[in-house]
Amino acid sequence: MSDGLNYFKEVYGVVPEWVRKMHNYRPEALDHYTNLRSTIMQDGALSTKDKDLLLVGINAARCYERSMVYHTKGAVDGGATVLELAEFLLVPYVYGGSKSVQTGIQAIRYALSLQGTRNEHLSDYASMDELLSYLLSISKDEDTSYIRDVLGMVGDRRKELLLESGIVGSKMKAMLMVGIYCAELQGFESAEWFERARALGATEDELVEVGLICLLTAGIPAWFETSDWLTVGG
Repeated sequence: MSDGLNYFKEVYGVVPEWVRKMHNYRPEALDHYTNLRSTIMQDGALSTKDKDLLLVGINAARCYERSMVYHTKGAVDGGATVLELAEFLLVPYVYGGSKSVQTGIQAIRYALSLQGTRNEHLSDYASMDELLSYLLSISKDEDTSYIRDVLGMVGDRRKELLLESGIVGSKMKAMLMVGIYCAELQGFESAEWFERARALGATEDELVEVGLICLLTAGIPAWFETSDWLTVGG
């Protein structure tokens, strides 16, 4: 088995069909992509786990379930809890509303299945309130105060609270919004989120890494959008 096939089998547990086909048709392209992915996803200014969690949230906002689920496995393998994952999946509501949340439900279902937890009571079309109530019902010894606070809010105040610190810090949530807008090729709209992330303590190296994971999931145009708002020369 080639290095590229071995790499993705180690990451995902199986070799995805898209990887196998790239290997069959253009093995040299798979080698280059594998090198790029492994370089971008390694621990750096952001940990590998945080990069996977950010990509889960970015792809939920984009309603792109396939990539979201791949990175859900990476996040869980990296030690992410279901509640931590859920916070990254609630933030996309600020961008894409209920549709993004319902896409994110598939990541929560998958994460629960990886942990051996039954999830038949979580509907694919659950509302935000239903999802929050479900998370409360399955949580035992974890701190659920943030989830309860969000459940108690509506409208604009709920959106504001989704961006405040819970299990996940507000800085990471602002960087997630940077990633969402850049992956969606809405660089101009991302400017305020770059500034908010910096004000919350995000470094330029962290923002660079957000842009690089956007490149992985949405292609080089996502890096174009990111690079416009990075400080020249780092």
